Amino acid sequence: MDRPIAIVGAPSSIGIRPYDDGTARRLDLAPNTLRQQGLVNRIGARDLGDVVPPPYRDFVRPPHRPRNEDGVAAYSREIAGRVADATAAHAFTLLLGGDCSVVLGGLLGVRRGGCSRVGLVYVDAHADFATPESSRTGSAASMCLALAVGRGDTVLARLDGEAPLVRGEDVVVIGRRDDWDEPWYGGDVLRASPVLDLAHAAVRAGGAGAAASATIDRLAPKVDGFWIHVDADVLDPTVLPAVDSPEPGGLTLAELGDLLAPLARHPAALGLELTIYDPALDPDRSSAARLAGLLERVLGESPPSTARPPGFWEVLARSHG
Repeated sequence: MDRPIAIVGAPSSIGIRPYDDGTARRLDLAPNTLRQQGLVNRIGARDLGDVVPPPYRDFVRPPHRPRNEDGVAAYSREIAGRVADATAAHAFTLLLGGDCSVVLGGLLGVRRGGCSRVGLVYVDAHADFATPESSRTGSAASMCLALAVGRGDTVLARLDGEAPLVRGEDVVVIGRRDDWDEPWYGGDVLRASPVLDLAHAAVRAGGAGAAASATIDRLAPKVDGFWIHVDADVLDPTVLPAVDSPEPGGLTLAELGDLLAPLARHPAALGLELTIYDPALDPDRSSAARLAGLLERVLGESPPSTARPPGFWEVLARSHG
């Protein structure tokens, strides 16, 4: 990475409901667990500390509203302030979550830092395109991409006034594999939207490096910069089991590195956010070690080579046909 890197911790679980037995998800432990892997020094970053979230309140789901709506909105604005400071200093921001809803604070922060038209690369096993009415859980994490593009009757879809944080045509979703058994994530609506949907099958068929090139081709010419969301569940659960909603299949660490490195190192990249790693599910810290190694590969000194295979769009068309 040829730019300064600023780390911001977002130790939040307020965007995702507790487990069915009432046990809290310990996503709040993730930033410090990753720091304990020596991450700050390994990528040569400056650590700006954590943005502390408000407590989880909506143990009973409110009707027609996201859980912890006011808390997630306030927390998103707090995250945005820290990210805006880093962006204004021309640093690449590494936002360590936390649950997926912290993407809203990241996007709001880069907009406040001077980017009026922001792109979003959404690397995730799930579409996260539900609304407060269609979400099975009511968690903001299940609808955060929809909220980012302005879907839903909630203040979380209007964090920056009436305009959405990002336009649908400026979003690329990569790696999701939730279509068949989890329709409540909004995949059908996502496919009908202007979002470019590079599902897992397309990435596996065309190659991770090609997906990165297609994403850059889509976003770089028209946005002021783009933000990269990475949900750890995009990885195969045999590689990284310490996530709350593992899906069968998924990318290998090498594939995810091949995807992220050219994106993060592109001049238009503003920052990268990592979410949904739960240290409570990782007693030996093997998942933490793998994630820290991945981030070092993506953001460290030596970029990997990622050649673009020919015919990616033809492969994509066949996989969607």
